[in-house]
Amino acid sequence: MSAHEGYLLAMVLALFAGILSGIPAMLAIAGVPLVMAVIGSLTGVFDLGFLSFFPARVYGVMSNPLLMAVPLFVLMGVLLEKSRLAESMLDVLGRMLGGSPRGMGLSVLVFSAIIAASTGIVGATVVMLVLIALPTMRQAGVPNSLSAGIICASGTLGQIIPPSILLVLLGDQIGNTYLEAQQKAGNFAPDPVSVGDLFAGALLPGLMLVGLYGLYIFVRLRPTARGVIAPATKRPVRRREILSSFAPPLLLILSVLGSILGGIATTTEAAGLGAVGALMLAGYRSGVAGTGRVLVLAAVAAAFALMALRLFSDSRTEATGLAILAAGLALMLVLGVIVAGARLWASGTLQTAVGDTVRISGMVFGIVVAASMLALVFRGFGGDELVTQAMAAVPGGTWGALAMVLLVVFLLGFILEAVEIIYIVVPLLGPPILGGDISPVWFGVLLAMNLQTSFLTPPFGFALFYFRSTAPRDITTGDIYRGVAPFVALQLLGLGLLIAFPALATWLPRLVFGP
Repeated sequence: MSAHEGYLLAMVLALFAGILSGIPAMLAIAGVPLVMAVIGSLTGVFDLGFLSFFPARVYGVMSNPLLMAVPLFVLMGVLLEKSRLAESMLDVLGRMLGGSPRGMGLSVLVFSAIIAASTGIVGATVVMLVLIALPTMRQAGVPNSLSAGIICASGTLGQIIPPSILLVLLGDQIGNTYLEAQQKAGNFAPDPVSVGDLFAGALLPGLMLVGLYGLYIFVRLRPTARGVIAPATKRPVRRREILSSFAPPLLLILSVLGSILGGIATTTEAAGLGAVGALMLAGYRSGVAGTGRVLVLAAVAAAFALMALRLFSDSRTEATGLAILAAGLALMLVLGVIVAGARLWASGTLQTAVGDTVRISGMVFGIVVAASMLALVFRGFGGDELVTQAMAAVPGGTWGALAMVLLVVFLLGFILEAVEIIYIVVPLLGPPILGGDISPVWFGVLLAMNLQTSFLTPPFGFALFYFRSTAPRDITTGDIYRGVAPFVALQLLGLGLLIAFPALATWLPRLVFGP
């Protein structure tokens, strides 16, 4: 073993030890490589000149317009959580499906799929499901272990169903790594990979995963039970209740996704639209009354009208009367945002939402910046060349290398969080694969579905932690582990289907954005 290989091995071991020690992941990911770089320079193995590129990398991260979508999507999810739509949606779904064990299990799954596409925040979704869904499921006769499995697995759907923060981060890393790998391979004009491509590519696999979960719940649970059915589930469901519960979040999701897939807005612009829409929705639900309620509703209509103008107008019409109309609609939108924001500020909801957004976004960007230091030191020790050689030596060529990367990601999911894995694995192990003929969109969706299991795999699956911290004490840790095991197997089955049928991830992006 050469000195460079020895330092790389020591750095990897020290990195995992640092993360598992409990110190903040950002400090471990940045601090361990920095210490190894200094020690390596003292022994003549590492050139500290590599670290001179670090400020430019940090500036590139902070000035990346794509990453601005992260705090906006987080704010959108937090505001929707505060809008209290969840209770009414789950109540209506449970009543529609009869309140039986099977009906309640499927209700939680469908509700989670909708709310996952709205929020994309695993912790908030799992805690919310424990508080509002777990008591009803247990009352309907769903076993504790299965209730835990349904809630934990359904709460992670926001990682694969767009718009997803995970897909935004993957899109940034896959796009940059694919460009560098293709240029190194001699292709100096590769087709760019955008977050919109990953959103389109992940949509069908995400729905497939929901279908696999639903099939398992349908087979596993009985349609009726001898247990007590909550009286609330016996009340008839009115059309108005369905409309008021499901129309707002579905319209918001369709607006965000539709604006991206339809080419109306970039990912960051769509995230801004989602944040503004969630702000007005939360304000409307929090008790805006009288003229304020009318203004908020008019602002929502103005937002849709502005989207329509952007889609159907051209440069000639924008210079005429439609420009005046657009200005009026924008003014109405601003007034609605002010009214909704004032109401949320008065109730303290806006301050809490902004605080949560800053905390979550700070964690994400801290890991992104720290990973830049790791990548620099890794390359300084010649790690990129060693990875390329190791990938070339794996039996099976590109497919063998792909299998190895997916296995590494799956195993890392037992001990690391998804964001950490993205910014460690993709820039370090991705170039040998992305430099070939494999579709970067398919590769990105494979990683996303694989990373989703990191929230469910013991011992450090974060969905399990969130459930354990909120659930009643009579539901044991063994119940939780037994409950999530079948869903981890279903995720691996979904991953196998995606490997066998790449068109699941590549068909929709080609249809929407072209070849």
